[in-house]
Amino acid sequence: MKKFIAILNLTLLTVAGVFAQANYAATDAYVKQLGSMDSLNLAQVAKKAIAVSTDKEQQARAIFYWIANNIAIDPKATKSNDQRKSLPEDVMKLRRATPLGFAKLFQEMASIANIRCLVVDGFVKNSLDDVSNPADEINHSWNVVQLGQSPDSWYVVDAAKASGSLDKKMALFTKTFTSEYFFADKTLFHIDHLADNDAWQLGGVKSKKEFYTLPVIYNSAYKYGLKKPTPVTGYIKTKTKNKVSWVLPMDKAGEVKEVSLLIGEGRKMQKPEPMNFSAGGNSINFSYQFKKDDTYPVKVLVDGKVVLEYMVEATE
Repeated sequence: MKKFIAILNLTLLTVAGVFAQANYAATDAYVKQLGSMDSLNLAQVAKKAIAVSTDKEQQARAIFYWIANNIAIDPKATKSNDQRKSLPEDVMKLRRATPLGFAKLFQEMASIANIRCLVVDGFVKNSLDDVSNPADEINHSWNVVQLGQSPDSWYVVDAAKASGSLDKKMALFTKTFTSEYFFADKTLFHIDHLADNDAWQLGGVKSKKEFYTLPVIYNSAYKYGLKKPTPVTGYIKTKTKNKVSWVLPMDKAGEVKEVSLLIGEGRKMQKPEPMNFSAGGNSINFSYQFKKDDTYPVKVLVDGKVVLEYMVEATE
C-alpha cells in the first residue's frame, strides 16, 4: 500500500510539473506588470524578468514575453536587411529591431539567466510573392534553447514573429502577440522556417528550393496546432471541372467551428466562402471547385483567422 501511494505521489508530482511547465499564465502576468522598464539597462531588465522563477523554462518564457511585447519589428531595416542596429544594446535603446536583433537580444538575456541559447539564421516566406521565388540571402533569425542534454531538449523560439507582423509591402508593422512561437511546435515551425545550417532544421524541409514551394503560413496556424497541410505546394494548378482537396492536420481540429476560403485580393477579393468541412482524426478536411478560369490568391480561414495562403491557377 505504501509503495502504491509513493508511486501515486510521484506520478502526481510529475504530472503537476509538466502542467506547470506548460502553463505560462503566471509568468506572463508577472512580466506584463513590469512594463517596458524604459529607465533600466539590458542586464537590469533581464534580471527583473527572470526573477519570476528559478525554473529555466519559466525564465526563458519571461524573457520571450518581455521582448515580444516591448520590441517592435523595424520595417525599413528588415526590408533592406540592414543589420547595423542589431546589437542588443542598440535594440534596447531603439525598442525596434530586425529579426536578427530580436534573436541577439533574446540570446543575450538568456545568457544572463545561464540558459544555453543560440541564434539561428535562415529563411521565411513573408508573402505569397515568395512562393517559388527563393530569397537570395538570409532574411530571418530565431533562437534555439537547450534545457537538457538530449537532441529533444532543444526548443525553438521566434520572438520577432511573436511580436507581430509586417504587411505585404513590409512597410507597416502590426503588433499582435502570438504566444505559440515560444517552444513552438517543431513540425509546423520547420515548414515555416528554413535554417541556413542543416543541423538546426531538425527533421524539417531540407532544401531551399523545396521550402519555397510550400504555402505561406500565418501566425494563427500555431494557435490551432497545425501540422503539415495538404496541398503541400503553395502554387496549386487545377482544372475548373475538378475539386481541390485540403487536409489540415491540427491539434485543435475538434474546436473548429468554421472554415472558409477568401479568394482574390484588392477589388477582386470575394467575401469569405464557408466550406462544408469534416473534423475527424485530428484533421480538417474539405474540398472546393474553382470554376473561374484565372490565377488568384486563396487564403484558408479557420474561425475567421487566416492560417494558410496559396496561389491557385485554374484553367478549363
